[in-house]
Amino acid sequence: MNNSPIGIFDSGIGGLSVFSELFRIMPEENYLYFGDTKNLPYGDKSKDELIAFSKNIFDFFEYRNVKAVVMACNTTSAIAYNVLKEKYDFKIYPIVQSICKNIAQENYKKIGVFATHNTVENHAYRNELHKYNSDIEVFELACPDWVNIVENSLKYNLVSIGNIKLQLNKMLEFNPEKIILGCTHYPYLLDILKILASDDIFINPAEYFALHIYKDLQEADLLNTHQNFSPKFYVSSDPEQFKIPSEILQKINNNEKIIPIRITL
Repeated sequence: MNNSPIGIFDSGIGGLSVFSELFRIMPEENYLYFGDTKNLPYGDKSKDELIAFSKNIFDFFEYRNVKAVVMACNTTSAIAYNVLKEKYDFKIYPIVQSICKNIAQENYKKIGVFATHNTVENHAYRNELHKYNSDIEVFELACPDWVNIVENSLKYNLVSIGNIKLQLNKMLEFNPEKIILGCTHYPYLLDILKILASDDIFINPAEYFALHIYKDLQEADLLNTHQNFSPKFYVSSDPEQFKIPSEILQKINNNEKIIPIRITL
């Protein structure tokens, strides 16, 4: 199983923020990335839809004989993980549940969370953080437009900057010590956010998440240390519409252009 792939999925390019951290820590692993661009965004989908999307993707990864699946999507981690976690033999890593223990142990008093509607309505971060530290005051704020801003490369648009600033000002009224970017698309907005607020206030969960996965695979003796693989990328709609941040994938693929493969699940 050591050489078997690690599957990673999200609704679009957001999960690449997790993939890039995983690749930085474990460059020798065999990665399969699936962006469910056909059903983007996940933040406004129903519970039944999210479970169905996740199951189809899990089945695809199972067919590919993966050793682990990384749920690089806060929304499906919040909604679908508990329903599906016992149905598959491979390891499953949900981002929300995997990182909250470490963040809670930092003993922050007030934490803000930017997330999608589904993640906020289910209080995914608040509930997980309170499992480890019930004294943390958590303020969760939905930012429904941010995924589309990232997917459509609109973050330098004046309207988009106004939207980001409006949501950030609402969050700062809570006076948090840290703000979790509770959607894997949101780290792509850090260059804007860090102009509008203190550099060190934001938490990119991908950093905690990748380290957690590395340590767990190491303990399970599932790390691949013998071969190098080229990561493979799949999407559920037009590959040309899958706007991949070139600074991530060019570095990984020796500056060669990557066009994802379209598949139907």
